[in-house]
Amino acid sequence: MEELDGEPTVTLIPGVNSKKKQMCFDWGPGEMLVCETSFNKKEKSETVPGCPFIYIIRKDIDVYSQILRKLFNESHGIFVGLQRVEEELTGKSRKAQLVRVSKNYRSVIRACMEEMHQAAIAAKDPASGRQFSSQVSILSAMELIWNLCEILFIEVAPAGPLLLHLLDWVRLHVCEVDSLLADVLGSENPSKHESFWNLVTILVLQGRLDEARQMLSKEADVSPTSAGMCRILGDLMRTMPVLSPGNTQTLTELELKWQHWHEECERHLQDGTFASSPHLESLCKIMLGDEAALLEQKELLNNWYHFLVTRLLYSHPTVKPIDLHFYAQSSLDLFLGGESSPEPLDNILMAAFEFDIHQVIKECSIALSNWWFVAHLTDLLDHCKLLQSHNLYFGSNMREFLLLEYASGLFAHHSLWQLGVDYFDYCPELGRVSLELHIERIPLSTEQKALKVLRICEQRQMTDKGYEWSDLQGEKLTFFLFSCQVRSICKILAMKAVRNNRLGSALSWSIRAKDAAFATLVSDRFLRDYCERGCFSDLDLIDNLGPAMMLSDRLTFLGKYREFHRFYGEKRFFDAASLLLSLMTSQIAPRCFWVTLLTDALPLLEQKQVIFTTEQTYELMRCLEDLASGRPVRGEPGAQRLQEDIENTKLEMLRLALARNLARAIIKEGSLEGS
Repeated sequence: MEELDGEPTVTLIPGVNSKKKQMCFDWGPGEMLVCETSFNKKEKSETVPGCPFIYIIRKDIDVYSQILRKLFNESHGIFVGLQRVEEELTGKSRKAQLVRVSKNYRSVIRACMEEMHQAAIAAKDPASGRQFSSQVSILSAMELIWNLCEILFIEVAPAGPLLLHLLDWVRLHVCEVDSLLADVLGSENPSKHESFWNLVTILVLQGRLDEARQMLSKEADVSPTSAGMCRILGDLMRTMPVLSPGNTQTLTELELKWQHWHEECERHLQDGTFASSPHLESLCKIMLGDEAALLEQKELLNNWYHFLVTRLLYSHPTVKPIDLHFYAQSSLDLFLGGESSPEPLDNILMAAFEFDIHQVIKECSIALSNWWFVAHLTDLLDHCKLLQSHNLYFGSNMREFLLLEYASGLFAHHSLWQLGVDYFDYCPELGRVSLELHIERIPLSTEQKALKVLRICEQRQMTDKGYEWSDLQGEKLTFFLFSCQVRSICKILAMKAVRNNRLGSALSWSIRAKDAAFATLVSDRFLRDYCERGCFSDLDLIDNLGPAMMLSDRLTFLGKYREFHRFYGEKRFFDAASLLLSLMTSQIAPRCFWVTLLTDALPLLEQKQVIFTTEQTYELMRCLEDLASGRPVRGEPGAQRLQEDIENTKLEMLRLALARNLARAIIKEGSLEGS
């Protein structure tokens, strides 16, 4: 029967009182906005004046921590490296590589934990110190859980080595003994130190028997009455059978030796060898795995999983993985003794000892404040082929779902969003769609940031198929339609550039967006500036439009009109005249710009050499009369008002120049025909 999740807990927002004020909210990309409305519940007909408050609730506030950002950055490299070498991993090398990856993740956690600890010590105010200390506790719990998962799921330690790994696990995470050891050994008389016996007891509880034996030798040196007992107990510690990593003995041999050793310890205890020394007798009982003696040391054990490992060390040293959860559950029950209920960390560790991976991930998702831990751990376990059979009902597996959630949280940050891109890349089902949706929400505060976003889109080929277009000369040109993400980014930047009167940048972005309407608007601004100043700005851009000028008629006109000026400057008058006339007769030039074009024809009409032919001159005269009469062209609105803008003197000059050029052209063409 499918397990149903319980109802989510209610989270209270500080400062928000829904009983006094009606609240409304809206979701953002990485946060929720909650605001007070001015609506009064009691008096519906009236509104209450005042300034409402807006509360911003972030779902992934950890991304804003400077220290945790290092955790996100460092782990990103490990994650990407794992995805890239996945295909090359086989057999034993695969397992060794996955263990190395796991240790790398843990080293990053520990480095952040150390830095956070230093920040807590250096905090200037108590509130910050408490916040840092709380974060240290969370990071320590994360590393504790990850280390256990590494032992049970990634290394898959068998009976024998399993206990050695668990001992290392406890020693790593119960590290107060090292500072206590340094404190005791640094005193003038270690055996008389107030914490001497506590230290020896902790060393025995952690299986550090060589160090415990050395401490007992110090007691023997200063106390002749207990020297013999210390020597006997030290010999028992020295001869305790332990399966070392390089040892070739079998589990059966180890069990036989351990049984003989256990009987010898029990014999000394029954004979009253240590009866005169309560401390030594207690140590002997611990080494016999006496549960009552172990529970007497609750304060030194600190937690139930330390109690579990010590209990296994001295009672079941060859415990098999399959039996681990029985001992874990009984150890938890014995240690708590019904006095308190398990905490979230206890539930997570218990799920791991039960080899219930999915429950571990579920409990961690509920207990931890961000998705970093569950996303990376699940990804690693998925590479271990442990989650292949667990799919979700909404089209994605657990690994991908958690990676998507983590990457979404990164996109709420102004710079960490770049890391989120790679996480989306390695989500085969929904990663591409999610990336496209999040790319649209990135605030483009600078052009540099926008270029990064565009580069990401282009690298991932967020474009559609190209299509062909023919220009007026019949040349085949190929365009590419960019995806809506790329187009929207370019349009936003084009609008910003227009507001700042940076027309060259605006035109560049509108071309990149393939936005014909906006390119037309910017082209009109260029032409207006030309009319006002008599020269073009951003000549390099206009001179190198190339096929992009086909995006809109107005942009084509701008490019061709600039080409006319270049022909004129190079004294290619016939080319300039032909191009100018084509701009007029093809109706590509805006009507409001015809006066300027006809005025540009004046220097060509006044040249000593006849530039315009009779037919071309007639065309120019027709255009002039059309403009003067105000006849609408192609239904352009407001064409009747153009007459008011034409100066009479300019009209007369143009008519005179055209008439004079017509006469010269007729004479020239007639003489050519006569010859």
